[in-house]
Amino acid sequence: MAVILAGSFFQSVICLAQEQKAPSYPLITHTPYFSIWSSTDQLNGSVTKHWTGADHSLIGIIKVDDTWYRFLGKETDEFMTVLPTADETAYQVAYTLDNPGSEWFSPDFNDAGWKTGGAPFADDRQKAKTFWNTNDLWVRRTFTLKENESFDNLFLKINHDDNIDIYLNGQPIYHKQGWVNNYTYLNLGKELKANLKAGKNVLAFHVRNTAGGRFLDAGIVRKIETPASKMIVAAEQQETDVKAMETKYRFRCGKVDLVLTFTSPLLLKDLALLSTPVSYISYQVKSNDGNKHQVSVLLSASTDIAANLPTQQMTAKTAAAGGIKLLQAGTVEQPVLMKKGDDLRIDWGYFYVGAAKDHSRQYISADEKNGIRQFLQNRYEGPAERTGKRLSLNTVLTFGQVGAEPLEKFMLLGYDEVYAIQYFGKNLRPWWNKNGGQKFGVLMNTAAVNYNAVMKKVKQFQDTVYTDALNAGGTAYAELCELAYRQSIAAHALVESPQKELLFLSKENFSNGCIATVDLTYPSAPLFLAYNPELEKGMMNGIFYYSESGKWTKPFAAHDLGTYPLANGQVYGEDMPVEEAGNMVILAAAIAKAEGGAGYAKKHWPTLTTWAKYLDKEGFDPANQLCTDDFAGHLARNVNLSAKAIMALRSYSFLAGMLGHKEDEQYYLERSRTMMQNWMKLADDGDHYTLAFEKKNTWSQKYNLVWDKVLDFNLFPQSVFDKEISYYLTKQQPYGLPLDSRKTYTKSDWIIWTAVTARDNAEFEKFILPLHKYALETRSRVPLSDWHETTNGEQVGFQARSVVAGYFMKVLDDKLNK
Repeated sequence: MAVILAGSFFQSVICLAQEQKAPSYPLITHTPYFSIWSSTDQLNGSVTKHWTGADHSLIGIIKVDDTWYRFLGKETDEFMTVLPTADETAYQVAYTLDNPGSEWFSPDFNDAGWKTGGAPFADDRQKAKTFWNTNDLWVRRTFTLKENESFDNLFLKINHDDNIDIYLNGQPIYHKQGWVNNYTYLNLGKELKANLKAGKNVLAFHVRNTAGGRFLDAGIVRKIETPASKMIVAAEQQETDVKAMETKYRFRCGKVDLVLTFTSPLLLKDLALLSTPVSYISYQVKSNDGNKHQVSVLLSASTDIAANLPTQQMTAKTAAAGGIKLLQAGTVEQPVLMKKGDDLRIDWGYFYVGAAKDHSRQYISADEKNGIRQFLQNRYEGPAERTGKRLSLNTVLTFGQVGAEPLEKFMLLGYDEVYAIQYFGKNLRPWWNKNGGQKFGVLMNTAAVNYNAVMKKVKQFQDTVYTDALNAGGTAYAELCELAYRQSIAAHALVESPQKELLFLSKENFSNGCIATVDLTYPSAPLFLAYNPELEKGMMNGIFYYSESGKWTKPFAAHDLGTYPLANGQVYGEDMPVEEAGNMVILAAAIAKAEGGAGYAKKHWPTLTTWAKYLDKEGFDPANQLCTDDFAGHLARNVNLSAKAIMALRSYSFLAGMLGHKEDEQYYLERSRTMMQNWMKLADDGDHYTLAFEKKNTWSQKYNLVWDKVLDFNLFPQSVFDKEISYYLTKQQPYGLPLDSRKTYTKSDWIIWTAVTARDNAEFEKFILPLHKYALETRSRVPLSDWHETTNGEQVGFQARSVVAGYFMKVLDDKLNK
């Protein structure tokens, strides 16, 4: 039988309750693939995870004299396979796509007329053994259990999309409306034990697709109960602090205090550091009882960090570079850039853990449990190279005798993707190694040598980020910006194009997996415009190239460049003509405003002109089409989309003026004025403006009008903003302002854009405080979701997306206009 590890081996103790400071806490954040988070307020309260929710386990234990304390992570659960899923062993089932009528789930039902196929079932041919693209799927899996099989501690291991009903030997055991994003272990022990039997059994499934993808694979596993170790207790967490580039924890570990800091040095103005995929974990220890104590620290890191699925075979080995020891891990297969999609982890390239040679020991263990056991026994030996599943990379730092004077040491975690992006058929290396001549071990050693200098830069810049946000919008706003900072940057890859242009390519995390989506580039713009417009250009360069190369021939901008990490051309099934053309023209003007010159727009003037002409013709009264809020569905005569077109034409006039095109400047200025006046008439609904033209008793956030303020156009009269803001305040819910009158859900980035149109900071704060409340109270413990329900603060969809960089719109407004 196979063994599967999935969060414990540790004795738990009662700790002081830790107040929520974030929906999920960023620990290691660099790219969509190298991104590790803690989903609980107690750092030692859960297994650390990739932003998708897959386990990316980091475990930290500190030894103080002869006592061990766990301060980081939890051990993953361990399961033994009873009935394998397809990610472990291939298997066949009977299935039909036609309604089989009643009693199809009965053990005695005759399924001879059904088809036979292998699992998993999916509508993605790369994932599917049996392709499925209809609404309904019925599956019967017949299997045999031995006479001596134990039915205790059983779980159903399943991955399904969408709604599902499950029967075991004719009895219903599970129903769910919705889907899961990866293999989930359902605690159905009672139902499984009651209905399983020795000999022949039948699991029957009905899956109904309602939206998006399709998937089915399921099996049965037994949880292995491990006696809790009385040698390890949970450290007492006393404080948490989340800053722009650091997450810091304070622990009491018996007679020693520990300050643990995770630092990802994402300095927007320093592309070399920004592109270096290396984070620091710093450990500062000191005695709290006046005596000296012997201290050492273990970090056990799972090789799952370099795998898409925990069932993949991994190779780990020891290495060294300069003054540091290294552990390296990657999949045996190394399928470079062979997978694309949303809910995926990287399974090529190599994960590294490094520490200084003079005070560290490293070893590779078969799993985290054995790695921890070796630490408890002071046995730090192991093979120089090892192959297997879910191996552990173990690093021990020795502090020696620790007194009242704090001692600090650090480790480094890094990821070499080797190749990061495919761009119109060409594989591109990460920016730090864009020419292919760098070695990752050397990069890790350089990061270690520069530790003090880097930490100084980090502290200076994150203080600037906080102070800028504080001065712009107050304490609650500044804390939201700190939460958004790392998440927004780490949803991108930084590479150089074959044309020698910077590319800063976003991934649509948990929306559809697209790369370089223009309506993510648009909402995420404020952070990058405020601190480094070159990165905003990096988001736009690929879209301009797509049009100017002749690969995209439509008179408006493309929606995207593909599915991450393959940027080979648009894959989204429907265009967003007004949305994307408007976004690109507005952003070109915003770059010109931020830089004080229109050189970037001049480079792309013919393309911008084509888009402006399209908006002049089609933008004012938009036809039935999608906008960036595509989850809300199609909408004709969209007032906010019309506002975007008006802002885009005013932006084009602004750029034309900067470039000396006086005739175009005047024409588009007059066009935008005329459109504005007609907009006010057609959207008027007394005390507010409507969702769609001439559709009374509706309303929406007019967040696109923020550029009238931020770019200092002053096209719309102040009365428009005053009327809208006053009306919005009557529609607020406990966790924010709804997006529009159709639903009570919202987009948090748009709330902040809307709030920037308020007359003063007192009004601005009225919109910010409910958002701050959402961040501190939501029960959706995932990296900050920008799409949530305003009535209860729960996630509706999306997480870990770049668009939260839009929170910096108030900072951008201050920088450009004050």
